Amino acid sequence: MLKYFNFISTAILLIFCINLNALNAARIKDIAAIKGIRTNQLIGYGLIIGLDGTGDKSGADFTTQGLANMMERMGISVDKNALSVKNIAAVMVTANIPPFARIGNKLDIIASSIGDAKSLSGGTLLLTPLKGVDGKVYALAQGAVAIGGAGAGNAGGNTQKNHLQVARIANGATVEREIPMQLNGKKSLTLSLLNPDFTTAVRVADTINASVGKDVARTVDSSALELKVPEEMQESQVAQFIADIEALEVIPDTKAKVVVNEKTGTVIIGDNVTISTVAVAHGNLTVTIKKDVDVSQPEPFAGGETVVNEQTNVEMEEEKVSLMTLEGGTTIGELVRGLNSIGATPRDMITILQSIKAAGALQADLEII
Repeated sequence: MLKYFNFISTAILLIFCINLNALNAARIKDIAAIKGIRTNQLIGYGLIIGLDGTGDKSGADFTTQGLANMMERMGISVDKNALSVKNIAAVMVTANIPPFARIGNKLDIIASSIGDAKSLSGGTLLLTPLKGVDGKVYALAQGAVAIGGAGAGNAGGNTQKNHLQVARIANGATVEREIPMQLNGKKSLTLSLLNPDFTTAVRVADTINASVGKDVARTVDSSALELKVPEEMQESQVAQFIADIEALEVIPDTKAKVVVNEKTGTVIIGDNVTISTVAVAHGNLTVTIKKDVDVSQPEPFAGGETVVNEQTNVEMEEEKVSLMTLEGGTTIGELVRGLNSIGATPRDMITILQSIKAAGALQADLEII
């Protein structure tokens, strides 16, 4: 039964042998991006009102000061020390503005409490300017928030589902300023790989030159390629040129890597991993110490005494050591089958891989997470 359990434990080990050659080629748009065409982050300080007593407490000075400043701008003079803010919460509002976003486009926003509010449920975000890193306002946010959770309780206890201090508003912001970006007229572009690799960069350049035209793409380094825009497309068809490039397919190359998650017993092994000649021995030594108690009881009316004798038995059991030899150039499938054949459990397999790496026989990066 124990051997059967070990077999099942080994069988449930999750191993992905990724064969890149068997996968479909990836589009260039999925592995690279044009330099300068990117998402930008926006941030702003706002107030959420209408909370059911779950807002910031009176000690949150930035909340009362923010409310007083807003009312001052609306022509109402108030003393911030006289304000009760149990139904108001101060939040930081964040959003991402995509490239080429036009005035009037909508953005999703996230409002996160910065005070001691218990919940943002049922609140409404007041008009909040969202600024870029340059300090300019690029969008305005406002609307009813949704938190996707709930909470309830009293002095005797409480219950909560999901996080209540972060809210989201779909299409909650409107773009008010465009980020300048001009494509037409450009003579060259820089294509940046998301995962820098010299082999992949060369493959991308060769694919572009074979499809679009000779000397259109030139490899700069492991992460960048310089693209020359054809003269006939420079004036008004740069976007079409980029679209043509992004649609091309390339088989990306990756480094040989083994990723191990010790918490879950998961091992992910890449296709390019190779094993040099190595021998692996696997076995366990089990020591069992058992204490027996022997009680000697005299006959009735014999006048004797009860005597307790303790006996300690020490037993040692050692599993038969299994030896597995891996020749140079061993494939991943052979490695996995070999480890299963010697009865390696998921935890044993992780230890064995670490030992093979320490011996210098694992020709790959071993990453432990």
